Amino acid sequence: MGSVRTPATRSIAPVAAAAAALAGVAVLRVRDPHVSGSYGFCPFHELTGWWCPACGGLRATNALAQGDVLASLSSNVFVVPLILGAVLAWVMWVSGRPVRYRPGRIALIVTVAVLLVFTVVRNTSWGSWLAPG
Repeated sequence: MGSVRTPATRSIAPVAAAAAALAGVAVLRVRDPHVSGSYGFCPFHELTGWWCPACGGLRATNALAQGDVLASLSSNVFVVPLILGAVLAWVMWVSGRPVRYRPGRIALIVTVAVLLVFTVVRNTSWGSWLAPG
C-alpha cells in the first residue's frame, strides 16, 4: 500500500529546496566571492584564460542578495533571469501547478548558440563590459 500524501508531506520538498537555496545565499554573504580564489577557480578560465558563461555567477548572486541588481547584471547578465525563473518555478511548485518544461531541439540549439556567442563576446575587447568585474 502507498502512503497518503498530506499537504504537510507535499510541502517538505519545496521547503527543503528553499532552505538549501537560502543557505547557499547565506554562505555567499559570509564568504565574499569577490575575493580572488575564495571559492576556488574556474577550470575553463584557468586553462584558456577566457571567461566561461558561468564566470561571475557567484559574484552576481552575492550582489543580488545585497539588493544590487546592476552589480549583479555587471558580474553575469544571465544570473538575474535564471534566478527569476527558478523563483517562478518554485512558486508554481508550491502552489501545486506542475512544473514540467521540456525544451525542444530548437530551444536547446538557441540556448547553446546564445551561450557560445556570449562567451566569445565577453572575451573580446569590445565586449569586455560583459566580463565579470
